[in-house]
Amino acid sequence: MAASSDRIPPPLLPAKEEPGAATPDMADGDSDEGEDIFFNNSVPVAVSRGVSQPDNVNEQTPDLFGEEEAGSTTAISNGVHSDDDNDLFAASSFTTSPAALQPTSLEQMEEDEAEDSFDVDVAVTNPEKVGDGMGAYVAYKVSTRTSLAMFRNKTFSVRRRFSDFLGLYEKLSVKQSLHGFIIPPPPEKSVVGMTKVKVGMDDPSSVEFVERRRGALERYLQRVVSHPSLLQDPDVREFLEREELPRAVSTQALSGAGFLKMINKASDAVNKMTIKMNESDTWFEDKFQEMENEEQQLRKLQAVVDSLVNHRKELCGSTAVFAKSMAMLGNSEDNTALSRALSQLAEVEDKMEQLHQEQAASDFFIFAELLADYIRLMGAMRGCFDQRVRAWQRWQESQSTLQKKRESEAKLLWANKPDKLQQAKEEITEWESRVTQYERDFDRIGMTVRKEVLRFEKEKAKDFKSQIMKYLDAMLQSQQRIVTFWEAFLPEAKAIA
Repeated sequence: MAASSDRIPPPLLPAKEEPGAATPDMADGDSDEGEDIFFNNSVPVAVSRGVSQPDNVNEQTPDLFGEEEAGSTTAISNGVHSDDDNDLFAASSFTTSPAALQPTSLEQMEEDEAEDSFDVDVAVTNPEKVGDGMGAYVAYKVSTRTSLAMFRNKTFSVRRRFSDFLGLYEKLSVKQSLHGFIIPPPPEKSVVGMTKVKVGMDDPSSVEFVERRRGALERYLQRVVSHPSLLQDPDVREFLEREELPRAVSTQALSGAGFLKMINKASDAVNKMTIKMNESDTWFEDKFQEMENEEQQLRKLQAVVDSLVNHRKELCGSTAVFAKSMAMLGNSEDNTALSRALSQLAEVEDKMEQLHQEQAASDFFIFAELLADYIRLMGAMRGCFDQRVRAWQRWQESQSTLQKKRESEAKLLWANKPDKLQQAKEEITEWESRVTQYERDFDRIGMTVRKEVLRFEKEKAKDFKSQIMKYLDAMLQSQQRIVTFWEAFLPEAKAIA
């Protein structure tokens, strides 16, 4: 048998039939119900790694958000992948050593990430409604600006419908999740929200829904292109560059409850494995427990923030009623100074209503959306842990099969059947090779998961710091305006005779 690592596997149970490669359970058909549109004047947020441009790029970088489209691009032949492309366990020259399997520190990961630096800015803007009635869908403008040589142009724009975003996630999940990568999940569909948008865009709830979806789609793409390995995927480059994409299918299960159901189903499949994993590396066990605890706290905080947003909206309505009543009282007052003071107070309350609306928007778009993003990302991170367990399961089952092959060889030797002995030896050699390869795959996925978790924690800290600073700045400006309003009203109150 080929050499293996120093890891001592647990006792083997009777072998099961070797499982095939798992594929996501997707529903047939595709629907654009729930795809969403954004404001034309939305401000895109760019993700930039800030690296120097390649030597072969000399021309000045054009404006990413200009209305002029870049020159037409030819389609990248991609979309249908062979089984070999998706086979995690194909022959590999990868070798492991005890040093290579040591825990990766944050400093080491930062050095590795510095080597993978890239410069890609992506924005989702300018929606256009296509078709009429309930069968209509919306195409979004996806603008990209980059200095990377892998792209044909430095700046380019394409139009994508919502199902294309879900289709990109499906392709990345099928290929990249097998290697232990965290695949950023797409925003959820909302049939109710999209129906309101199709009926009328002027309703305040539709306006809020539209802006929420715009930001979610943009953040989804930014997380994809900021991942060094995902950016190298041909499907990502095709999504950003190709003028027309094949219609995405089987995306209905990738949104909302369907996405959560898929994640839970994958976790249940791991839990039902016949050979339970005896975790020898406490780092993974500790991180998984931390992840579950953090997800629970994020869900609790999300519920509190949602409640805060609703209370601020109720305060807006109450303030508007109060301002109107105060203005009516001022109009009916005979005392000139008092009437003027009451009218000024009504104007202050009108300004306060607008301020409460802005605060509610800050609570929602800065905090609530950040929490929703990371709750979905926690589910994606759980998926990469599950892939490691599956790789371990495959390795253990191959060892069990090898043991049975050796027992069969011994029986053939005892029964003196040389005609079948050669075939048995060939099968043993084949399974020895598989055991070695599956062990290497398990070690490789473990290293990838470790790096992905450390990268996730670093990005999470950066995102939360950025959003908290933005939230504090918004609240500080709000409080300063409140002080200004009341200071301006104070002389009117003192003038009441």
